[in-house]
Amino acid sequence: MRRDLPYALSGLALGILLLGNAALAPDAAPVRAIDVALVLVMAAALAACRRYPVVALSVVTAAMLALHVRVHPGVSAAFPVLGAVYVAAWRGHRSTTALASLVFLGGFLARDVSVAPAGRPGQLIAERTALLLGWFVAANVAGLVSRQRRAYLEQVEQRAVEAERTREEMALRRAGEERLRIARDLHDSLTHSISVIKVQAGIAIHLARKHGAEPSAALLAIQEASGAAMRELRATLDVLRSPSDGDRVGLARVGELAERTRAAGVPVQMTVTGHPRDLPAEVDQAGYRVVQEALTNVARHAGTATAQIHVEYAPAQLTVSVTDDGQASPVRPVTPGVGLRGMRERVTGLGGTLHTAARDGGGFGVQATFPLDGPA
Repeated sequence: MRRDLPYALSGLALGILLLGNAALAPDAAPVRAIDVALVLVMAAALAACRRYPVVALSVVTAAMLALHVRVHPGVSAAFPVLGAVYVAAWRGHRSTTALASLVFLGGFLARDVSVAPAGRPGQLIAERTALLLGWFVAANVAGLVSRQRRAYLEQVEQRAVEAERTREEMALRRAGEERLRIARDLHDSLTHSISVIKVQAGIAIHLARKHGAEPSAALLAIQEASGAAMRELRATLDVLRSPSDGDRVGLARVGELAERTRAAGVPVQMTVTGHPRDLPAEVDQAGYRVVQEALTNVARHAGTATAQIHVEYAPAQLTVSVTDDGQASPVRPVTPGVGLRGMRERVTGLGGTLHTAARDGGGFGVQATFPLDGPA
């Protein structure tokens, strides 16, 4: 109804113009009730012109011809017909608009010729008819041009949508090719090296037990860590080779990570507060990776230190922190390496915050907070 409102208002305005012109024109006949009814019919037809252009054009043409024959309001009777012709041509009814234009012009000219006084020059009738002919040609042409412009804009929009879809498909295909390339490189470089480490550690443990000696804790930790690294690497390669998610690690496996770190000689204590629950896969994996990277840094840089793992489940967020009592000090600021930068990118990419700094009492702390009440 809102889209039909401008057409209805236009019809009312043209009706008022017609009645006013008929009342003021010196050669117009008196306006009677049937003439007002014809004007109202015209206004109602224009109100429905957008939805029923052919019917509206036929009704408007007939009503205005009848009004012109009865009252003779002048060229203002052609204005509603011109509007209906434009709308019908814009909707693609070219033959109908041409026929309606010819019918109205023929009837208009016939009425003028039949009632023209003997002393009135025919030049005035010809000029007025030529003027109306130009108006109707312009209305038809304007409607067709508007239709072609609309079709052109729709075609441009469709091409833009198609181009966007093609770009997305190309981006997905290139991303798939890049995943396969990374998977091949990881398989060729890391898998062989980790396999050698695991085999060598296994041989050393076997020889130690063969000679009646107990393998060292460090050697056992190397064997366990290399086995876990192989499993995670295979899972990562499966994810890279397939768009679907593989067997991702998560906070449920932090206990295994703490056990391996203890076996490597670093005491680890773990605390979980709140009510553990299912987390988004990306958040679950990111929390595990933060703990893994932090424990790796403790083992490499903290010296003889004890690590504390704290996982806190809150209604709106997840907090994961790893602290140690090692050699770090606020006096000597820590330069972020690749591990800390990657950790920060992983956390901030999920809308979280990461705080890493040396502790006042000695040691280093890593705390990551992930929001759980909104989209990642």
